[in-house]
Amino acid sequence: MNRVLVVLGALVLIAGLAWPWLSRLPLGRLPGDMVVDRPGFRFFFPLTTMIVISLIVSLILWLVRR
Repeated sequence: MNRVLVVLGALVLIAGLAWPWLSRLPLGRLPGDMVVDRPGFRFFFPLTTMIVISLIVSLILWLVRR
């Protein structure tokens, strides 16, 4: 459990340091991300972005376990 927490902390640190470059990626604005914009109400559901992130995380975990 300690190793998992250290790795998660390191990943959060790396993501924080790389944020200026990560924010330039088009995640959240992909085709298939749903936005309902009405006066006084905005609903955003990033369906395609969640699928892409899930595939990337699954691939990374698959490579780590090999």
